[in-house]
Amino acid sequence: MKAPAEWYDPYKADVDRALQDKKLQLAVRRFTTTFTAATANALKKLPYIPYLKKRAREIRSWSIDNCPELVKMFKENIEALGGVFYLAKDAKECREYVCKVCLDHEAKLVTKAKSMVSEEIFLNDALTEKGIEVRETDLGEFIIQLRKEKPSHVVGPALHIPREDIAELFSRITGEKLPPDNVPALTSVARRLLRGEFIKADVGISGANVVTAETGTIVLIENEGNIRHVTNLPPVHICVTGIEKIVPTLEDAAVIIQLLPPYATGQLMSVYVSLITGPSRTGDIEMQTVIPAHGPKELYAVLLDNGRQNLINDPDFKEASYCIRCGSCLNICPVYRRISGQVWGYRYMGAIGAIWTAFCHGIDKAAPFAFSCTECGHCRVACPLEIDIPTMIEKLRYRLTRLGYVAPPHAQVAGCIEKSNNPFGEATEKRIEWLKA
Repeated sequence: MKAPAEWYDPYKADVDRALQDKKLQLAVRRFTTTFTAATANALKKLPYIPYLKKRAREIRSWSIDNCPELVKMFKENIEALGGVFYLAKDAKECREYVCKVCLDHEAKLVTKAKSMVSEEIFLNDALTEKGIEVRETDLGEFIIQLRKEKPSHVVGPALHIPREDIAELFSRITGEKLPPDNVPALTSVARRLLRGEFIKADVGISGANVVTAETGTIVLIENEGNIRHVTNLPPVHICVTGIEKIVPTLEDAAVIIQLLPPYATGQLMSVYVSLITGPSRTGDIEMQTVIPAHGPKELYAVLLDNGRQNLINDPDFKEASYCIRCGSCLNICPVYRRISGQVWGYRYMGAIGAIWTAFCHGIDKAAPFAFSCTECGHCRVACPLEIDIPTMIEKLRYRLTRLGYVAPPHAQVAGCIEKSNNPFGEATEKRIEWLKA
């Protein structure tokens, strides 16, 4: 059995601290309560949601089953449009390639849109080590970058930070006294600080919500407008995303585009949906195509494997690859709502994050997180793809146990049963007294 001091005890200490952290409890309660209510209200207004859910699952299932062929098609089409395609087999290769592109363009400043894949591969650290300044532009990511923290949530990366602490942070940076109850004023600070960075950036890096094989299109969904600046203003745009984000057509992508907002943010539709199909171009002078026009001159599409194909090929866990990163399972989870993704997650959070961690970062990294799930099933009900997370957690725990990862409370109960035929370690005589009672 693996020594608990190596994997369990440090995590338990983090959980204990989180449960005693009143600021964390307040912030997570505010966020999850607001978002679950917003999602419920949005779904009431969308009678066709069952149809969209059914279609989305069919699309994701077919796309995952045919992922290699779709990736090949995407490569051919984006290259035909003048883009550059790269398939990275793991995190190291992906980091090295993105860094090389930035260095080849002598980039000094990179602006970034929110991207869980970039968090997965520790891209910011790699760029910084090469002497390249990285500026997160999503408001939540901007806040946690200033605090040198990791994201707490796939949609709300700074949800663990109450507005009072954000006001204090921004006040310290600007030298102004910013009241915590004036959230629009706090938001305007970030807008003011980031506006010049968008203009100065040498490279913009984004993720993708969906990519389409048939047209070589990158689909990005947002509310803030920062992604449009990141992908449109710099001379070079690099998109880094996972191979599982691919679907066959724009029609298929439209289903995900409609399904994601109500489950992610409680909106009927997000403010901005961008479809990027190659570098910017114009044909206004005698129909001669010229690249670029007003947007980036170069577009790099980097698709990452990093354990995804192994996930897809594993019948016990393949369903996890259907995830569209809406975060709905986190918002409803009774465990997440107490400790947040700051504690419950390596890079990906919650129970679904434990599964992704096992394949992207190694099963040893997933060990402490897998044993936090209560298997209550709320996540499966909340998930728009109806992903059976509890069953996958059971299977992950089985594999972990076979490798010697046994949570101390479980080992204690097992020992009591073996010794005394009951989980409490009571003598048989005591059990007889219970039966008589």
